Amino acid sequence: MQVLKDPASYQHPSPLHLAIGMFDGVHIGHQAVIQSAIRSARIKGEMAGVLTFTPHPSQILRPSSPTLLIQSEEQKEERLASQGLDLLIWQSFSLELASVKAAEFIHRLKTRFPRLASIHVGENFRFGKGRNGDIETMLEAARELGIHVISIERVRYDGEAVSSTRIRKLLEEGRMGEVNELLGYPYYSTGTVEHGRQLGRSIGFPTLNIRWEPPCKPRLGVYEVRVGSIKGDATSLPAVANYGLRPTVENAAPFPLLEIHILGECPFDAGDELRVEWLRFVRPEMKFDNLNALKAQIEQDKRQLLTVR
Repeated sequence: MQVLKDPASYQHPSPLHLAIGMFDGVHIGHQAVIQSAIRSARIKGEMAGVLTFTPHPSQILRPSSPTLLIQSEEQKEERLASQGLDLLIWQSFSLELASVKAAEFIHRLKTRFPRLASIHVGENFRFGKGRNGDIETMLEAARELGIHVISIERVRYDGEAVSSTRIRKLLEEGRMGEVNELLGYPYYSTGTVEHGRQLGRSIGFPTLNIRWEPPCKPRLGVYEVRVGSIKGDATSLPAVANYGLRPTVENAAPFPLLEIHILGECPFDAGDELRVEWLRFVRPEMKFDNLNALKAQIEQDKRQLLTVR
C-alpha cells in the first residue's frame, strides 16, 4: 500500500476509487465502506484508496474536548493496509479546510485527483462547512463531474448501528468481547517493556511492564490477553494483564500501567516491543490489605484463565 502524507503528490494515471472517512478503529462498518471501494476498483483493474484526516477534526474545532481516539495513527495505518488497499492518503485537517463549502469540497477532490472515478462513504457521512453536506449534496456535486457516489448502509450488530462512539463506550466499560466483535479483530496495544521495581517477581508473579496511555482508555482492571513481539514473530502467548494504578503498592500512581504475567515460560524482557491483544475482562482493579492478599488473588485469576483455556 502506497502512503501519501501530501495529497498533492498523487500522480497516478489509473482511475481512482476512493473511500473517505475518519475510520477511527477501522471497525466492521468502516471495512464495509473500504471494501466497496476495493470491489469497484478490482472489477476494472483500477486503484482503490482511502482518504482520511489528521489530526482528528475535533482537535482543531474543539481542542478543549477532543474525541478520545480508539487507536493511534500507526495502528490505523496498519489496519487499513490489512484491507488490501493500493493507496492511503492522509489529508491534513485545518480551519481552512473546515471552512470549505460542501460542494466546493467535491470540486477540490476532482482537481486534486483528476481521474477520480468513484467516492465511497457511509450513509451518515457529513462534510463541508458546518458539516452541512450529506449524501444528496455529494451526489449532486459529483454528478456534474462524472464521479459515481456509493453510499454504504450502516452495519448493525445486535440491532444497533456499529460506530466508533459505540466502541469507545464499550472500551470504557471493559466489554472486550463486544469491542472485538465490532472491530472485526482483537483490540490491541503496543509498547516497549520497561524495567520495573521487580515487585511481581518478589511475590512469584513476574510481570512485563508497559507504559501505555491511549486517549480512549479501557476500563481499569484485570484482563485475559495474548502477547507477542511486534517484529513479525507469529508466536502469541496467553497471559493475564492488569491495567491500572496499582492501589495496593502505590498511594497515588501518576498514570495507569499495563502489567502482564505470561501463563508459562516468558521469552520477553526489558526493551522488547510487544503487541498485546485484549480478549476478556476478568475483574476490576482492587486495593488489597497486603501483598499476600494480592498474591492470593493473582493465583485465583491465573487458575481461572488456565481453566478457561
